[in-house]
Amino acid sequence: MNIYHKTTQKLRRKLQRSESLKGYLLLSPTILVMAGIMLIPFIGMIILSLWTQIGYAKFDTTLTLNNFIVVFTNEMYRVLFSRSLVVSAMTTFLTVLLAYPMAYFVAFHVQRRKLLWIILMTLPFWTSYLLRVFAWKVILGYNGVINSGLLWLGIINEPITLLLYNPSAVIITLTHAWAAFAILPIYVSLEKIDRSLLEAATDLGDSPLARFFRITLPLSLPGVVAATVLIFIPTVGDYVTPSLVGGSDGYMIANAIQFQFGRGSNWPLGAALSLSSMAVVTVITIVYFLVSKTLTQNIR
Repeated sequence: MNIYHKTTQKLRRKLQRSESLKGYLLLSPTILVMAGIMLIPFIGMIILSLWTQIGYAKFDTTLTLNNFIVVFTNEMYRVLFSRSLVVSAMTTFLTVLLAYPMAYFVAFHVQRRKLLWIILMTLPFWTSYLLRVFAWKVILGYNGVINSGLLWLGIINEPITLLLYNPSAVIITLTHAWAAFAILPIYVSLEKIDRSLLEAATDLGDSPLARFFRITLPLSLPGVVAATVLIFIPTVGDYVTPSLVGGSDGYMIANAIQFQFGRGSNWPLGAALSLSSMAVVTVITIVYFLVSKTLTQNIR
């Protein structure tokens, strides 16, 4: 009992002195739950990817790398990986390009009711993601809004078939669907910029354009970096949008994964595709973070 009492007293004194230890102890239940939710399925996916499917829900549990060999040697999967990365990169670029002026306008030119403006900008995104994708299918369709408008104006004689069921349709739809996730971090980054720096640059004779490229843009880069990561990672794994507006030409790697876990009934290959996608995206994200960090430090 004496040893137990002494140990308890030591732990109590450590807790009283260490704020960080208190924080870790408070977080420990959450960390354990998250580890159970994320780590256990992840380990299960790794093990499954090393098995071989021999029938419906039947597996040869002999460990093998054959599924990963198929993933990286099959031409179809290489094309799907490349297309997914290009579509996600283009979506990210266009979304940030369109979101930056909107965030800039609210941060620097709206003096009152900024919260109302933010709510109005994000209002369309309160609806279901699936409904927004279907809306773009209606807009870009053969008898959709764009074709009907162009026919009515007499600009075209017959509906344009190139608007839907291709990678461009996927990019347009994803750009709209993820716009709010770019606007908010960029706006927060712009809002934190010290206005006295801009005033000092003006006093020293900088033009508005020079002031933007020398002060505003460099200081808002953390928001831009956050926005690009928030958009790039999930759009690589999007399978709903390519299924609805992409067609066979807009097929992405997530659709192949969905197929293997569904009608293809090859779960180990689907697991290998999932892990390979995760690895590729992780490497790209890490490289992007390192390059962004270096550029930000050089600017400062």
